[in-house]
Amino acid sequence: MKEMYEARNSEFIYDAATWSVTPAMKEAYDSNGYILVRNMLTKAEVEKVKRAVDDDQGIQARAYSRDDGKSRRSRVSLWNHPGDDITGRLARMQRVAGTMEQLMGGDEVYHYHSKLMMKDAHTGGRHVWHQDYGYWYNNGCLYPDMASVFIPVDDCTRENSCLQVLRGSHRLGRIDHSRIGEQLGADPERVEQAQKVLEHIYVEMKAGDILFFHCNLLHTSDQNSSDNRRWVFIVAFNKRSNNPYKQHHHPQYTPMTKVADSALLQCDGSEPLGGKWFIKLQDDISIKDRVH
Repeated sequence: MKEMYEARNSEFIYDAATWSVTPAMKEAYDSNGYILVRNMLTKAEVEKVKRAVDDDQGIQARAYSRDDGKSRRSRVSLWNHPGDDITGRLARMQRVAGTMEQLMGGDEVYHYHSKLMMKDAHTGGRHVWHQDYGYWYNNGCLYPDMASVFIPVDDCTRENSCLQVLRGSHRLGRIDHSRIGEQLGADPERVEQAQKVLEHIYVEMKAGDILFFHCNLLHTSDQNSSDNRRWVFIVAFNKRSNNPYKQHHHPQYTPMTKVADSALLQCDGSEPLGGKWFIKLQDDISIKDRVH
């Protein structure tokens, strides 16, 4: 395998012929809270995904916007079941779901939800410092046995508000969150102290790179004031053993069938979006009644 690894930067290079989750990757994920894999999607795969999400009659038509607490909004389209369209196959392909499952320890995972996050040029809102488990804890998920896969549709740079993380912050455990605009933000005092002792990383990515990160990793992104949009596809996974103890706006354990890596390019783009269970902002019980 072509592998570039430094314990500090969690960065690897994808090689289709030899890909597997190595002990070095698992060590980096456990220590730093994430791994970044360069060139994990081909140009053809990126273009296929981009065409699918650019379709105004498809996923974008189900989008809503979320206030960032500073007079800007970002658009999001969020759904609970992967489906068998292009985005569903991307979420379920071995390269994505299989890699995440191995990084999480090898126990069976299921699709918790997917979303298209759209920060448009000059208007895209910020996302405040938070942990994904800051939201999901409120949904009846007892353990932080959850994670996300961050897949850029567009290049993500410091100029158009790439993701920022605090390396190793997942080891802080869950931090209290409160409502900021229509988001949940981690306790500012804790974040301030964490920034004094943990390295602040700007995760610049090309379309085709993929970031795998733990649900307790503190992360944020700025407003997009650049001339370029920043759209990303994010898939969240939960362990079967961490099945939420109460019903909420995301699914309880639902078996997920992984597909071969070749399945993405085999889509012709005509697959229906039925059964994906799109949700709206008002359905999100994790932010209700949590006023900052």
